[in-house]
Amino acid sequence: MKKTLVTIVSVMLVTSLLGACTHDEKHMGGIIGGGVVGGVVGGAVTGGSAVGVGVGAVGGAVVGHEMTK
Repeated sequence: MKKTLVTIVSVMLVTSLLGACTHDEKHMGGIIGGGVVGGVVGGAVTGGSAVGVGVGAVGGAVVGHEMTK
């Protein structure tokens, strides 16, 4: 339970910080969606580690941002 909570909070924090850098709704949706997917995948690959979630969320947010340009 604690690992799941840390995962969710980490994903939300990273995506909100990255989303604050843009004002366009399309880009924000791409950043948030990519960050959530990346965080979930990163957590699944690393067994739920906070580092894996954080790296996955940042990577996913960058990919989401680039895809919505």
